[in-house]
Amino acid sequence: MPNRWRELVLQWLKVPPEPHPPAGAPASLRVFRAGGNYLKLRLWTWGFAQAAALAGIMFWAVVLIEVERAADAQRAARAAAREASRDAAPAAEPTAPPPGKTKAKSRARPNRNLTWPIFKQSVVEIVLRLPSWAFPLIWFAKVAGIALYLVQIPFTYAVRRLDYELRWYAVTDRSLRIRAGIVAVQESTLSFANIQQVVISQGPLQRLLGLADVRVQSAGGGGDAHEGKGHGDSLHTAVFHAVDNAPEIRDLILDRLRLFRASGVGDPDEPAHAQVPPASGAALAAAAELLAEARALRRELGQG
Repeated sequence: MPNRWRELVLQWLKVPPEPHPPAGAPASLRVFRAGGNYLKLRLWTWGFAQAAALAGIMFWAVVLIEVERAADAQRAARAAAREASRDAAPAAEPTAPPPGKTKAKSRARPNRNLTWPIFKQSVVEIVLRLPSWAFPLIWFAKVAGIALYLVQIPFTYAVRRLDYELRWYAVTDRSLRIRAGIVAVQESTLSFANIQQVVISQGPLQRLLGLADVRVQSAGGGGDAHEGKGHGDSLHTAVFHAVDNAPEIRDLILDRLRLFRASGVGDPDEPAHAQVPPASGAALAAAAELLAEARALRRELGQG
């Protein structure tokens, strides 16, 4: 994708720059990406949707052309029939058909299967009831739809590709941060102080492509880690979506989580509290002397 077009799309969508690293030692920062097969899957689904839309556009273009021709021919035939009926003498009254033929007709059942001639004639009948300016308006809408289809191709392709390129899965020794999305940007941060479990989930299609999701659930998440359907489905769940090294990410988080809890650092998002050093013997003696003087003063004031 050309860099100029990439920059224009990011500017139009106002996508922020890459996220700041989460709290932790800068040297411990590890950044992961979605697997390469995830991009291929996204592009394959995009291409299938574009092909289906193109097939629909071509089908209705053929329908409009055929319907317009049939409608013009039927208008001309009806006009010629009206002219001929004016000039011709009154026709004789029709004789009643033989009884046998009437019975045969009554037994015949119309073909109710929807075929192309029946479908085309149904549309032609609708067009013949419309005013003369309606069909050109339909063609104008059709041409506008084709133009819109051509314009959206590079834009939607860029969105699919940038959605893959701008996925950030960052892990430090104290927390992790995930950002995903282009049109709707979603960013979540979890501290190791609140993480409860790390699980790997993998559907059939992901298994075929060698991808998996790593779900990290924090305290208060309940069952969201299993019930959620997207990478931003819960405030208590962060998902490394469609990665091809899920065991490595899980083991890294669990190892750092054990070290974090062993060190007793605490939540990096909470303000640090100053620790009071233990009092010395002299300080305790001075405090006891001050307390005795306060009690003596209190007694004197009570006697007075």
